[in-house]
Amino acid sequence: MIQVSNLDKSYGRQTIFDNASFTLNYGERVGLVGRNGHGKTTLFKMILGKEHQDSGTISIPSHYKIGHLSQHINFTESTVLNEACLSLPAIDDGRDESYKAETILMGLGFTLEEFNISPAELSGGYQVRLNLAKVLVSDPNLLMLDEPTNYLDIVSLRWLTQFLRSWKKELVIITHDRDFMDGVTTHTMAIHRCKVRKEAGTTEKIYQQLLLEEEIYEKTRVNDDKKNKETEQFINRFRAKATKAKAVQSRIKAMQKKDRLEKLSDIKNLDFSFVSAPFTGKLLMEVTDVSFAFDNEPTLINGLSFTIDKTDRVAIIGKNGKGKTTLLNLLARELSPSSGTLSHHKALKYDYFGQTNINRLNPQKTIEEEIMNSNADCTRGSARSICGAMMFPGDDALKKVSILSGGEKSRVLLGKLLVSPANMLLLDEPTNHLDMESAESLIEAIDDFNGAVVLVTHSEMILHALATRLIVFDDERVFLFEGTYQDFLDRVGWKSESEDTSPEVKDSNSGNEPVNRKELKRMRAELINEKSRILGALSKEIDNVESEIMDLEEANEKNNEQLMEASMKGDGDRIKDLSREIHESTARIEKLFLELEHLHEDLDSKTREFEERLSGLQVV
Repeated sequence: MIQVSNLDKSYGRQTIFDNASFTLNYGERVGLVGRNGHGKTTLFKMILGKEHQDSGTISIPSHYKIGHLSQHINFTESTVLNEACLSLPAIDDGRDESYKAETILMGLGFTLEEFNISPAELSGGYQVRLNLAKVLVSDPNLLMLDEPTNYLDIVSLRWLTQFLRSWKKELVIITHDRDFMDGVTTHTMAIHRCKVRKEAGTTEKIYQQLLLEEEIYEKTRVNDDKKNKETEQFINRFRAKATKAKAVQSRIKAMQKKDRLEKLSDIKNLDFSFVSAPFTGKLLMEVTDVSFAFDNEPTLINGLSFTIDKTDRVAIIGKNGKGKTTLLNLLARELSPSSGTLSHHKALKYDYFGQTNINRLNPQKTIEEEIMNSNADCTRGSARSICGAMMFPGDDALKKVSILSGGEKSRVLLGKLLVSPANMLLLDEPTNHLDMESAESLIEAIDDFNGAVVLVTHSEMILHALATRLIVFDDERVFLFEGTYQDFLDRVGWKSESEDTSPEVKDSNSGNEPVNRKELKRMRAELINEKSRILGALSKEIDNVESEIMDLEEANEKNNEQLMEASMKGDGDRIKDLSREIHESTARIEKLFLELEHLHEDLDSKTREFEERLSGLQVV
């Protein structure tokens, strides 16, 4: 448990926290939300002891272990597996628990072959994944994850969702993906107006509560102002009359005692739209039998054909390193195909938001200059309007790129896309480095765009919201799927999730012949997949039962309140109906708790079974 009390933190004139307090209780999985720059990462650093509060206390129990996903890379072992095993908790009986590291590495997208390579040979993204694996392997009391989805492909992200759902200790996670957050958390904690507010439930619930409270606050403030003006008029009118002196003094004292409510400052949201260029044809682009491979490298794309209609919403999905960004670069004409053709309509005008485009910003230029330099016809007034839409109002537009955060640079790139009209948007992970509200504003703008959109994303929230056609990299091939992402999951699905993994595993401790290392790796991989599938299904059942219990208890609470009202009114029929509903709900809750107990026992039993089967495999 972590207790934060009366926390204050400022940077110069900017107040981040003002007398903020909250408690993180045992077993709570908390989603931390708030606008970029409002203190989410600062709070993480203070809990980790990397920054100090101006005042207030952060109480952490002794021997309480915190695991944090660090961007700092410092590997010491010769292989990926050995590096991951460094974080395994120490045990006294000498058991080999490397299978736990293997389970997590495979879930995060590492292949068996990559277990034995040097961490230095991994790409930057996979090095961060290895850091994430080390955190998960360490089994801390508190797991703190800051935007873990930025470094994972969609398949690994689906595995991480199941892993975090079954996490029994504490978790605090920052992510711009609302669906992912709501899918793994039990509580949501909002940093809002320099305070911290935590509630059980989803992001939608806490945002609705904050919105309602601010509406009530504003109505109260307006009403108080009205009453204060009436009181001031009374005082000014009758101050000189002796007969009213007592009443005047009484009202003066009442005004002095009552605190005046200040008007709440506006919180800026992204407010923008993409400008569409006219297009009277049907097809913007036609891709015919395209293949591509980098020099002396395996083929990434082989014989791919598809067309892009003027209103298409095409999502490119799949594991990292399989060719998604390469395909987008081909469509943007930054690469040429090894074979096949890409035909563009002569009226095609596209804008491209690429993963590396942040690096193309000139650090010595201002935001305003970057916007203006994107189009010769862009005036300073137009650039300032776009800067304002991207939440850089007034003189903020004169900030140099070099001092901006990653999220701010992403907003500059979005601003550059708004300068010139386009009829096709090419977007590579456009929500990375944005906060939740900005990401959702971007999704709305994409949805409203009167042109075609082709985007690479790992976010299932975006896929469900936008995609109507898919280009899928899976099972060592790339293919076009006509339909939504849900259609794909229902009719095709990811190969790694649909394989039949029910092998008969030989246990070297039971008298069977020991197996060689290669065979051992194969059997472990199959058993790990089986474990993930079965335990994941049980965890999902547990989540469903717990959710139904919470719904029934909430309904009972409301029915009890209504029963009291009916009793006071003497409404016999209503009392009878409510009593019956409460009785039925209570019986159902008792039944569900028994079912929940059996599910937890089954989960524990299956977990022990898999651990015994995995630990029994030995290398010769």
